[in-house]
Amino acid sequence: MRFSDSFLDEIRDRVPISSLIGTRVSWDRRKTNASRGDYWACCPFHGEKSPSFHCEDKKGRYHCFGCGVSGDHFRFLSELDGLSFPEAVERVAEMAGVPMPARDPMAEKRDKERASLHDVMEMATAFFEDQLQNAAGAKARAYLRDRGLTSVTQREFRLGYAPDSRNALKEHLAAKGVDKTQIEACGLVVFGEDIPVSYDRFRDRVMFPIEDTRGRIIAFGGRAMSSEVSAKYLNSPDTELFHKGNVVYNFARARKGQGKDGTLILVEGYMDVIALAQAGFTNAVAPLGTALTENQMELIWRATGEPVLCFDGDGAGQRAAWRAADLILPTVAAGRTARFVLLPEGKDPDDLVREQGSEAFRRVLGDARPLGDLIWSRETGGQVFETPERRAALEQVLREITGRIKDESVRRHYQQDMRDRVHSFFGSTRPNNRYNNNDRGGSGRGGDNRGGGNTRPGGGSRGPMAVSESLTRSALVKNSGALPIREAAMLVALVNHPGLIDAFFDDIERLELDHPVLRHLHAGILDAAAHHAAGDRQALSDYLTNSGLSEPLEKASLLVRRVGIWTVLEDADIADTRDAFLQLLYLHRSASTLHRELKAAELALASDTTEENFRHLLDIQAQFREFQAVDALIDGFGISSGRARQS
Repeated sequence: MRFSDSFLDEIRDRVPISSLIGTRVSWDRRKTNASRGDYWACCPFHGEKSPSFHCEDKKGRYHCFGCGVSGDHFRFLSELDGLSFPEAVERVAEMAGVPMPARDPMAEKRDKERASLHDVMEMATAFFEDQLQNAAGAKARAYLRDRGLTSVTQREFRLGYAPDSRNALKEHLAAKGVDKTQIEACGLVVFGEDIPVSYDRFRDRVMFPIEDTRGRIIAFGGRAMSSEVSAKYLNSPDTELFHKGNVVYNFARARKGQGKDGTLILVEGYMDVIALAQAGFTNAVAPLGTALTENQMELIWRATGEPVLCFDGDGAGQRAAWRAADLILPTVAAGRTARFVLLPEGKDPDDLVREQGSEAFRRVLGDARPLGDLIWSRETGGQVFETPERRAALEQVLREITGRIKDESVRRHYQQDMRDRVHSFFGSTRPNNRYNNNDRGGSGRGGDNRGGGNTRPGGGSRGPMAVSESLTRSALVKNSGALPIREAAMLVALVNHPGLIDAFFDDIERLELDHPVLRHLHAGILDAAAHHAAGDRQALSDYLTNSGLSEPLEKASLLVRRVGIWTVLEDADIADTRDAFLQLLYLHRSASTLHRELKAAELALASDTTEENFRHLLDIQAQFREFQAVDALIDGFGISSGRARQS
């Protein structure tokens, strides 16, 4: 009887190999480190007086440095007890509390077909490797050399090149006897009823083989050599072997390379993983060009209870970190969490290790912050809480966020932690309403815009380092209470017309929203796109409902209907919606820019009360008032466009 890979992986993951072997040996107390899952004993396969038999829970493997035996759960039972493979599987399944699968002839047939697809993917990988070394691959070799990758690293990761041809791979595989249906099933060609002749999916690209948890090639990522290609990175489509949301790049290799710290580092791209491996960090993985998914996080947690999630040092990287925090927060538990690293501004891991060496990246890892720190800094960063209402709103948001945690014990500790932070944050309030940021442990934002006083030339105290009064009143910084109209309208447009998500994905991913409710809705839309659940309006709405976001969506929809922004509703023509969305996006970007400039001007004036800084602040405030006048037109957008207001 054949067993599916998923079944074998599940029972192996449920039963630590040390608990299986521990029934037959006595662990050496001096050499064993149970907290790291690292065990030593005298070998049960040959007589010895000093322990040379080693097993490691995270890898699920054992090895004897004396007699050389090695293997996994099933091999241990087979070699020590003489069990057949099915009997060994049944023994481990019983320990795991997982029922044995019923014999399924059709499933066994699919397993055989899947095995043949692995052979096809291996042949394709070898073809791409050969092409990289041929004359056709000269440009790709130069690109990899410019990125600092040695030939040894290229061979280790089996990098290749797909030639600029519609048929090169297809003809190569056909010449080796590979059937047309197998080539299509591997996702190596583009085919369909409307395509008379299938053609190679990857053309003129550096190729990155993607492996499953057992190290077998199941897909490819391709980086375009031409700047004229719309998709710089292209992944294989979902196939019998590959489901993008369930796989992380380099997992099998990284799990073996975890080292003494026993963790994994999640970075954003293929090149980051490879550059880090070359610099000595062999435990890095990456999602496959989309936002991190729940299944990918579950896979990572199988290998380590506290991975380090590392994001690029720009606004998009920070937003990606926030989305990841929202994703994992509901399922954190004892021994199951994450730490976060935000790299220096404008740097990714590849840049950092090439320009400053491995020590620079090691220092960054040393500054990794707990999940609670990231959530706290997101909800408080760059804001002021000079009124009881704003402080109450902060407490309400924190209660709502921590309330999502499913584990009762962890939820209770998070809620207490946030209460302690709030108490520390507001505990030093004085009648003059100034806060000292250095006494608010946990925010990690020393010297930000909330600390110290602020005095104008010839004027009195302005209170805490706050935004100006006009900015405080503006909808641009309302992060509690009523939903900002512009932000709500953009998200409603995306839900009603999901085609906009693909058309403007980069802009949508970089959206900075002020209201916490709309931030969660925005994250849900991006997650739906990552899970291929945003193909049409109904699929996207169902995904958001299942994610608990139906109420925010309903509130946003009611708001835009009430103010008459008909162009974002479901019955609007897509051309009208596209124009409206672009206008909203332009206004939103302008608002964000002016917001940052105004805060910077106020900070400069607070630090140095010169006439020049004061005039600069007045100039920015004037620009801000002009923008508010333009932005106010949104309230009458449906009428001013010349169309009848729709409700």
